[in-house]
Amino acid sequence: MKDTTHFMVELYLSFMGTTYNSIFATLRYLKKYGILVEKGKYFLEGEELMVKRKKGILILMLPAVFLGVIAVLLVSQAKAKKETPNTLLEQEKIEEVLEEPKSVKQEEQSEDLFEAYYEQAEELLQTMTLEEKIGQMFLARFPENEVIEEIQNHHPGGYLLFGRDFKEETKESIKQKLEQCQQASKIKLILGVDEEGGTVTRVSSYPAFRSSEFQSPQELWQKGKLPAILQDSTEKTKLLKSLGLNMNLTPVADVPTQEDSFMYARSYGRGAEKTAIYVAKLTQRMNQDGMISAMKHFPGYGDNVDTHKEMAIDTRPYETFEKTDFLPFMSGIEAKGPCVLMSHNVVTSMDAEKPASLSAKVHHILREELNFSGIILTDDLAMEAVSGYVQSGDAAVQAVLVGNDMIISSDFVGQKQEVLDAVKQGKIKEEQINQAVKRILAWKHAYQII
Repeated sequence: MKDTTHFMVELYLSFMGTTYNSIFATLRYLKKYGILVEKGKYFLEGEELMVKRKKGILILMLPAVFLGVIAVLLVSQAKAKKETPNTLLEQEKIEEVLEEPKSVKQEEQSEDLFEAYYEQAEELLQTMTLEEKIGQMFLARFPENEVIEEIQNHHPGGYLLFGRDFKEETKESIKQKLEQCQQASKIKLILGVDEEGGTVTRVSSYPAFRSSEFQSPQELWQKGKLPAILQDSTEKTKLLKSLGLNMNLTPVADVPTQEDSFMYARSYGRGAEKTAIYVAKLTQRMNQDGMISAMKHFPGYGDNVDTHKEMAIDTRPYETFEKTDFLPFMSGIEAKGPCVLMSHNVVTSMDAEKPASLSAKVHHILREELNFSGIILTDDLAMEAVSGYVQSGDAAVQAVLVGNDMIISSDFVGQKQEVLDAVKQGKIKEEQINQAVKRILAWKHAYQII
C-alpha cells in the first residue's frame, strides 16, 4: 500500500507553486503513486506540458485531491502540536496569545501568599526578642569584615552580596563562607544577589564563576525568544544555588520606552503587555527552580534618571501606570511572585512629597489595589535619591512606618538601632514589627530556608 500521507504532503507542496515546474512535479508524483496510468499517456517534454488523452479527467480530479490534502495537513498539524508543545515555535505562539493582564479595578482579591506558613512563623516569633525581630527586617549589605560577629550580635534577616564580594573568591571559597554564615545564624539567612544579566552581573562578571557574563533579557530574546530566557534563568539558579545563594533580585518589571533611558537596557524592552507575560513566566520558572525572585522597581521606573546618583521626579498621570507600568507587577503577583522591590522615584500622581519607597500611599496601592500579600523591600536606603527626603537617622524608621517588610541597608547596625529606639520611644508599634516579621518568617518557611 502506498504512503498516502507522504504523497499528499508532497502533492500539496507542488500545488503551492505557480511555475510550470510545480505542475511537472505534480504529474511526476501522480504517475509515481499510480493515479496516472500508462494508458492515459500523460508525459513531460522539456518545459511543455503535453496531455494526449483524458485531459478533462485530470482537471476534475485535482480540486478534490487538493481539498483532501488540506484536510490531512490540518489534522496532522493539530496532532503535531499536541505531541511537541515545547518547541521554540510553540513557545513563541504561547507568549503572544496569553490572556492580557486584567486592569487594576478588575483584579479580584487574592489569597495571602504565605498563609499556609503563618502558624509555624507565629510559633517562632513568640521565641524571639524585640532586637532579634527588628534584625529580621534587614537585608544588609554583606560586610567586608567580621561577618560572623555581626550575625551573632545583630541577627540580620539576610545579606545582599555585590560584585566586591566575589572579586577575590572562588566557587569553593564563597560557598564555604556562606555556609559558615548560615551556621552562625539562629534563624537561617536570605542570601541574595543582583544577577539580572547584561549590565548587572555581580557573579558571572568574574571568570572564576562563569566563562562569560549572563546576557540581558533583550539579548536572549533576540537569540531564542522567551524559551531562551527561561532556560538561562534555570542556569542562573543552578549556579547561584551551588554557591549558597537563595535569592536573585530579578526580574526587572519596568517598562521604559526610550532606548537611551537609564533602565531600558535592563528591561525586557517589548512594551507593557509582553513584559507582563515575561515577568509571569520568569517568576513561575524561578519558583519551580526554588529561587526567590523580586520584581522591581514598583510602581514602575519609566524613563527616569539614575536614583543612585540623583532624585527622580515622575510626573506621568496615574492612568498611565494603570494601563502600562502596573501590568507586569500584576501578572507577577498572579504568578505568585514572593517579593516586590520599591523604587526611590517620586511619583507625583501618587505622592508628590515622598519617594515610593517611603510613601504610605504607594504602599497602599501595592497592597490594596494590586492585592500583593508578599514581601515589600526598599531599594538601598543609601541612594542619593532618598537623602533629600529624610532627616539624619530617620530613613529606616520611615521605611518601617510606611509598610516595608525588609530594608536593604548599607548601614545595617546603625539603622537597626534607630528602628529599635523608635519602637522603645513609641514611634513604631511593636505590633507592626510583629506583622512584618511574621510575614518574613513565613516566607522563609515557604522557600525551605528554615
